[in-house]
Amino acid sequence: MRRRTLPFAIALLFAAACGPGEVVVTMEIDVQDPETGETESRQLSDIEVQLLPYDRDQIFDSLEQAYGTPEPEIPEQLADARDEVQEAQREWQGFQQRWNTLRDTLQELSSAMEQYSRGESRYVALFREFQDFESELGDVETQMNQAFERFDSLQRGTIQQTDSVRIAQESWAEEAFAGVTEIFGEKQRESGLDIAVDTTDANGVARNNFRVEPGQYWVHARYELPYTELYWNVPITVERGEPVMVELTRENAEERPKL
Repeated sequence: MRRRTLPFAIALLFAAACGPGEVVVTMEIDVQDPETGETESRQLSDIEVQLLPYDRDQIFDSLEQAYGTPEPEIPEQLADARDEVQEAQREWQGFQQRWNTLRDTLQELSSAMEQYSRGESRYVALFREFQDFESELGDVETQMNQAFERFDSLQRGTIQQTDSVRIAQESWAEEAFAGVTEIFGEKQRESGLDIAVDTTDANGVARNNFRVEPGQYWVHARYELPYTELYWNVPITVERGEPVMVELTRENAEERPKL
């Protein structure tokens, strides 16, 4: 029995030593709950994650330096205007959330009153409560509509300038980064490693396709927010044995403006 078990154990050790490495990526960011205003963690599902055997940022930086002309920047005036639009949107959404809460409360009170006759004290108490919330609903609806009009006006005021800057940046990038795809291919061939791609599941985890040959990789992913994007390009070293655990959070992301 021992003669059969020992070779099998040795075979397992040999397979582990010669097999691929494993990477497990989790994506989670802190967001504000619109109802409570408190911060909570949110797992990011259905987000593409790449393991790249080259540093894409270094390649882009080199091409930008070689091009010589810097990327067109977002004018400070436009950046301030977009911040104002974002704040106006948050204000409108806050009133919208309160309006929805009040509407649901009125529906619950209306259902509760149906259980009593109009002469009962409980009905009278519920009716007074209903009137108070109904009055607040009207006030909040007015505030909500005014907040939306302000948000919509500010947003429309930035559209033309935003489009102009975006077109200028896209035109610059087409020239500055011409041939970048070919460079990516050359860097991959030099590394002797493959690109691996996976998508986060409902728990914000990507691991199914991340059994790769040991070596140097960069974990690349993006997550779009209303006015910015979170960008990750995290270097890791993959070895055989225990999985490499990579946490992608707001703290280790670069937050970039999105036009």
